[in-house]
Amino acid sequence: MDVTTPANAPWLIVGLGNPGPEYAMNRHNVGFMVADLLAHRIGGKFKRAGKAQAQVLEGRIGPVGPANRRVIVAKPMSFMNLSGGPVNALKDFYKVPVANVVAVHDELDIDYGTLRLKLGGGDNGHNGLKSMTKAMGAEYHRVRFGIGRPPGRMQVADFVLKDFSSAERKELDYFVDRAADAVEALVTEGLERAQGAYNS
Repeated sequence: MDVTTPANAPWLIVGLGNPGPEYAMNRHNVGFMVADLLAHRIGGKFKRAGKAQAQVLEGRIGPVGPANRRVIVAKPMSFMNLSGGPVNALKDFYKVPVANVVAVHDELDIDYGTLRLKLGGGDNGHNGLKSMTKAMGAEYHRVRFGIGRPPGRMQVADFVLKDFSSAERKELDYFVDRAADAVEALVTEGLERAQGAYNS
C-alpha cells in the first residue's frame, strides 16, 4: 500500500461533471458516469450532502479483509469550474486526507477510452481540477479518462460539452466499466499496482 493512503482513513471518490440532464452524456461528464456505476456496484443511491453542494453515497469497496475500504462517492452539483468548494467541504466533513481523494475526469491529451492514473500534478487546463487544486492543493489522485482532441478547428469548450459520438458510444459502457475497475483497484491495491494494471 502507498504510504499516502492510511489503512483506516476513508476515501473520497469524486466524479467530475456538470449537473442537469442536458449535460448528462457530454464528454465532460464522464466522471459522473463512472461515479454512477460505482454507486450501482456498491448498491445505494446518491443523496444530497448537507451543506456541501454535492450528491454523495457512502459504502465500502473491496474484498472482506484488510483491503476493504470505506468510501464516499461524490458528484459535485456546483458546475465543473466550481468543483473545489464542494469537494473540499466533503473532504473536511468526512476527515479524508488529501491523498485519499480521487478525481475521475475527462482528459483531452489522451486517446479516447485510454486511462492514466496518477497522484498530484498540474490541471492541464481542466477547470474542475483547477478548482479542486485551488481549494485543497494538488496532492490528490486522478483517474484520467481519455476523450481525445477536438476534430479540425472545433474549440475545446465546444468539444467537451458535446455528447459522445455514436461511434464512441458503442464502446463507452466498456470504457466506463474499466474506469470504475481502475478506481476500485487504486483504492484497494494502491496506485502502483493500479497503474500497472490500467495505465495503457
